[in-house]
Amino acid sequence: MKSFINFLVVVMVAGPGCSPGNQNAADKSREAGIIRPYPENPRYWEYKGEPVLLLGGSKDDNLFQDEDIEAHLDELQAIGGNYIRNTLSARDSGNVVRFLKLADGKYDLDQWNPEYWRRFENMLVLTSERNIIVQLELWDRFDYSRESWTDSPWNPGNNINYTEEETGLAQIYPDHPGKDKQPFFHSVPGMRDYTDKLDRVRSYQEKYIIKLLSYSLNFGNVLYCMDNETSTPPEWGRYWMAFIDSIADEKGKQVYMTDMFDQFFTPQTCPSCLQVLENPDIYTFIDVSQINSRNFDESHWDTLQWILRVREQFPLRPVNNTKIYGGGNSTWGSGSNEDGVERFCRNVMGGCASARHHRPITGNGLNDKSKASIRALRRVETLVKFWEVVPRMDLLSQRETDEAYLSAEEGEKYILYFTKGGAVNLDLKPYDKSYHLNWISVNSGEWGGEAAIKGGSSREITAPDQGGWFVVIKGDL
Repeated sequence: MKSFINFLVVVMVAGPGCSPGNQNAADKSREAGIIRPYPENPRYWEYKGEPVLLLGGSKDDNLFQDEDIEAHLDELQAIGGNYIRNTLSARDSGNVVRFLKLADGKYDLDQWNPEYWRRFENMLVLTSERNIIVQLELWDRFDYSRESWTDSPWNPGNNINYTEEETGLAQIYPDHPGKDKQPFFHSVPGMRDYTDKLDRVRSYQEKYIIKLLSYSLNFGNVLYCMDNETSTPPEWGRYWMAFIDSIADEKGKQVYMTDMFDQFFTPQTCPSCLQVLENPDIYTFIDVSQINSRNFDESHWDTLQWILRVREQFPLRPVNNTKIYGGGNSTWGSGSNEDGVERFCRNVMGGCASARHHRPITGNGLNDKSKASIRALRRVETLVKFWEVVPRMDLLSQRETDEAYLSAEEGEKYILYFTKGGAVNLDLKPYDKSYHLNWISVNSGEWGGEAAIKGGSSREITAPDQGGWFVVIKGDL
């Protein structure tokens, strides 16, 4: 244990990507078919040697626990989805836990529950067969407080491996986990609430991660996120990134990792968020899912663009959204179904590498609206790839707030997104040539009409109706 703690000190300064041997693994990742940043444009992902835009939506966060996972993945794949979120949670009805439950009702943290790990491996196999990328979340704070903690195998009252006195863990943590009062997340030496009693807990935490990696490192379609919307200091997640990196490096594997911080909806005032943005050697991709909470309309776009401008100051990395709120439930600022679709589209238009609709009731999941938005974006991609364009709002005029958003390779190709219909002027003055327009409905995911316009001036582009629309505008050769 001490040897890894000493190794950690080096890695947390230099970053996991600087550990010995990792560059060789990175060089091999392309030919091995591993998800990695696209070398020609590292703002996006590459899988099996081809750039990919990750789009998804699913009914659950811990999809590996679902009995009908195969049918659900087929449903996602059929509409162009290639991305899921998978927490390792076991707090819903019908879920199984990772540890073995004994005859007396207590758990033994030294023995695994084979069914849990069978389900986990099955999810990895099924997604790999379908070229679906999995973003794992290793720790979900909601599993370790309130009612979930009462039933948790990690609770000292529920296992045979340690007691309250031996670890300092209480049997009840009634507060919202956002208050960060759970010592379970402070088991790393040097953290605020660390005591050496927590070393015993950390030894079991490490066994769990080693077990997980014994499956996941065999698959190239996996991204690693340490936490779900954590408010715990970054040292916790950094420890686990270094721990994972050391094991992956021993096996000659390259992995991409990050942490998800709760306050990303106001990143300018979130020190932990700034650490993610400013440390690309540690956080090898960025997850900004929480911008999709409490941010609406143009403020959502502005927050995203602020993040991306900071990202541009450092070696480029993909920016992911593994959950996009908006499912008709106003709790936690999630917003309406339409808000969810608009955030989904804005994120892609703004330059994000992934977008996934959050599960109901605070997201669209895989309902008709989310399916249509995924189909619409895939139709856009048949004409223009998003890694070929960048946001160019400066080319629009006569635009109302939140009316339309533009990404473009100026003079050649443009993608224009109308949130609720409308009309804007597009500056084509320097380009005296003809352009072809293809409309795609966000509401249905189907093709709309086609048209032609002449450049050489500022041209008005008017949406067909008051729904959501993409229009792809390409110059004639």
